[in-house]
Amino acid sequence: MKYRQLGKTGLDVSVLSFGASSLGSVFRETNEAESIRTVHTAIDLGINLFDVSPFYGLTKAETVLGKAIAQLDRERFILTTKAGRYGAEAFDFSKQRILASVDESLQRLQTDYIDILYLHDIEFVPFNEILEGAFPALDALKQSGKIRYFGVSGLPVAIFEKALAHKELDSVLSYCHYSLNDTSLLDLVPLLEQDGVGLVNASPLSMGLLSTRPAAEWHPASGEIQRLCKQAAEHCASKGTELAKLAVQYATANERIPTTLVSTANPDNIRNNIAWTDEPMDTELLQEVLEILAPIHNKSWISGRPEYNEKTYL
Repeated sequence: MKYRQLGKTGLDVSVLSFGASSLGSVFRETNEAESIRTVHTAIDLGINLFDVSPFYGLTKAETVLGKAIAQLDRERFILTTKAGRYGAEAFDFSKQRILASVDESLQRLQTDYIDILYLHDIEFVPFNEILEGAFPALDALKQSGKIRYFGVSGLPVAIFEKALAHKELDSVLSYCHYSLNDTSLLDLVPLLEQDGVGLVNASPLSMGLLSTRPAAEWHPASGEIQRLCKQAAEHCASKGTELAKLAVQYATANERIPTTLVSTANPDNIRNNIAWTDEPMDTELLQEVLEILAPIHNKSWISGRPEYNEKTYL
């Protein structure tokens, strides 16, 4: 496993990290004992960053992850969670709720501090709610020692530019914007590097699009995006390999992306994902896949309020 520095936090993070949404049965019904074995397998094979949220499985993911990490030395891993989103349409970024949310997460995770707290999907509320409630909460939590660092997460890249214009952040968590079909996150990287802001890239499989298995019914991608991603997966299968393997290799190969989150509740899957990062990438196949996906390159979908889905704030 390779490690890279996360901005100016001083944290060295594994290039492949563990997204614990699967532990909340977000993608399929999961077995708790198997989920715990998956976490232990990940850490034994070098993964040191685990990310979760109270939203995943409506607190189930945090609870299961808490049981898994309670059996481990706290110094062996970096723990990140989120606050502000608690259901599909349930958002509360008030200072009081963010403070209470962290206390609840600490209980479920069976620990006394969070390494990084992210405000979860801030694009769904007016920015003033973040500015007046959530940002002061982050400062208070850091001062109290309950969190070491803080940042924001969401889908539209523009929300990070907006947040950074108003607040000095330690890290940002972006998803579905650095993968085989979408590399628009690279537009943000110079700003992050300039300010020493850490970057966590999530969902290198574009929430299941880059796979031979059908995307979940709730997936917001257009029919064209889903069709071409499936075509790319079938092309890889015809060459005797998995698109998922290429996707993980592609995401973790870029040294300007400190770490990429993958999510699974299966020990064999996490073992495979980790092994893939050490194998050389098939550059010929990569070019063929990028050609298939070229018509949808950097095409995404709307998330949250319209004003956050404009291309840029700068």
